[in-house]
Amino acid sequence: MKKSIIYLSLLAGVFLIGCNKVSDADKHPEEAITETVNNANKEVELNKAQYDAAGIELGALEQKNLTDVIKVNGYTKLPPQNQANVTTFLNGTITQILVNVGDKVSKGQVLAYADSPGYIQLQESYAVAKSNLEYLELEFKRQETLRAENVNSEKTFQKIKSDLNIEKSKFQSLSNQLRMLQSNAIQGGKALKIVAPISGYVATIGVQIGSPIQSEAALMTLVDNSKLHLDLMVYEKDLPQISIGQEVTFALTNLSQTVVSGKIFSIGKTFEEGTRSVAVHASIDNVPDNLIGGLYVNALIHIGSREVPALPEEAVVKAEGREFIFILEEADANHFHFKRIEVKTGIAELGFVQITLLDETVEPKNIVRKGAYYLQSHLIKNEGGGGHDH
Repeated sequence: MKKSIIYLSLLAGVFLIGCNKVSDADKHPEEAITETVNNANKEVELNKAQYDAAGIELGALEQKNLTDVIKVNGYTKLPPQNQANVTTFLNGTITQILVNVGDKVSKGQVLAYADSPGYIQLQESYAVAKSNLEYLELEFKRQETLRAENVNSEKTFQKIKSDLNIEKSKFQSLSNQLRMLQSNAIQGGKALKIVAPISGYVATIGVQIGSPIQSEAALMTLVDNSKLHLDLMVYEKDLPQISIGQEVTFALTNLSQTVVSGKIFSIGKTFEEGTRSVAVHASIDNVPDNLIGGLYVNALIHIGSREVPALPEEAVVKAEGREFIFILEEADANHFHFKRIEVKTGIAELGFVQITLLDETVEPKNIVRKGAYYLQSHLIKNEGGGGHDH
């Protein structure tokens, strides 16, 4: 008898639990079914108000002529011929400095002055040589006349001619030395001028007032950043696609993402030490004033263009490590039903991106070109337990 009672009690309990489950499902039967389908098929349904709020724009894939690119890294580089040490071949002491670091200077501009015993001696030697040369030129003409009249000897004439040639060489040497110093010695200048050998910017100043200067020692350094170019590291596998004349673009993060362009003018012939990459050199069009050497850059080498199916970049959303677009499947006056489709992207340029549909049975029309992120966030909300909105 006890066993029968226990058995009946268990049956009653099972029956009650079953009734409770049915009654919970009966409360919202349509919502429960729709949610299951949506989670499986990644579908989203909006009502008219939501559709309008999303600002959705529909369209189809379009053919775009997009440029294929190779992404490379590199840095800005200044050629040796566009940087210079400011030196002098005379010893002395700095008496005046006329520039600061960062100043723009022109070739031949005076950067500093110095007192130099060697410079004073050079000017004296120049003055003596000039005077001797003037005397010997007059004496040579006199001896030449006398020689023509057979008044003097051949030996005397040749001696004056030899002395004249020696003094000419000496005077020319002293003139060249003063010219190298950009000197105004002929006008009686006393201070040694330290001048700029190239036009550019003052990069460093290694002296101060009273500093002794030694022959050939660097007093300052100048750089001409207008001749900066790019050294780009291209890997072995990409080299066959690289050629001289190809366009290069890169963005400057310190200039509000300003895009700068240039062209490849030289391709290295050896691998960089310790790598399987080759240095490719590219000029820079209209070098910005504040661009300096040694900046790290991410650049794009444009290797050609081709016509591909494309969509605006905002039409593509990323989720779960994959890429998707949305397609409008059904619509009536108050309901808009969208399906999320996986795609593969390719070339991206000027706001458009190449699109490859992974499911070839999908009709590439009524694609959401604008508003995809709204649909994706709506989908995430529903999957998170927010239910299905109508």
